[in-house]
Amino acid sequence: MKAIIRMRMSMHDAHYGGNLVDGAKMLHLFGDVATELLIRNDGDEGLFAGYESVEFTAPVYAGEYIEAEGEIIKEGNSSRKMKFEARKVIVPRPDINDSACDVLDEPVVVCRAIGTCVVTKDKKRK
Repeated sequence: MKAIIRMRMSMHDAHYGGNLVDGAKMLHLFGDVATELLIRNDGDEGLFAGYESVEFTAPVYAGEYIEAEGEIIKEGNSSRKMKFEARKVIVPRPDINDSACDVLDEPVVVCRAIGTCVVTKDKKRK
């Protein structure tokens, strides 16, 4: 089972000089993807227990569209191990004009992670 969300990074998300978005924003997106996966799989939002690995592979800037995807890769009694990937799919083109953007022919992977979530037995509905 997979879940995907797509969001535009806003100026509010820009945390550093040059409109660079904080890497923690990708983890926030992964949390939302994980919640959807748990709802679909177990009928409950569950809780994020922790990340096994996180790898930031490219910078993210305000104005870019990021697609975050997750998948359950291992299921225990109450734990769900998931893998995540975030990709930029649209980028602004301020060199052309203030509102120009390009859809990337090939998405650029900006972050990958492995994490574990838990749905306690008393809350599991499926």
